Amino acid sequence: VQLQASGGGLVQAGGSLRLSCAILGRTFSTYVMGWFRQAPGKEREFVAGISWVASTTYYADSIKGRFTISRDDAKNTLYLQMNSLKPEDTAVYYCATGRYIWRTTPNDYDDWGQGTQVTVSS
Repeated sequence: VQLQASGGGLVQAGGSLRLSCAILGRTFSTYVMGWFRQAPGKEREFVAGISWVASTTYYADSIKGRFTISRDDAKNTLYLQMNSLKPEDTAVYYCATGRYIWRTTPNDYDDWGQGTQVTVSS
């Protein structure tokens, strides 16, 4: 399985970005998908997850109400719409595949993309 994250960039506080994650090589609909992020000097943290039938989403409290995770099975692509961005959202964002819903630790996820940098200026 290969995951290719894209869509990061530099944005001012209050702005928006949409991240994409293309999954190659496996049946997309059989996975739970998640987004994580890692800021310099910090541990990788869970951001959002979505079940394989796309009926259940779950979010970290820090981004709830601002970020939306979604998926397009036909395109084998995962998205993260990020609105009302804050400087503390600055991090490298990673997409990952998992097998069990509600899991929020990196060890519960199997395959990882290369990450895309998001920088939010104040």
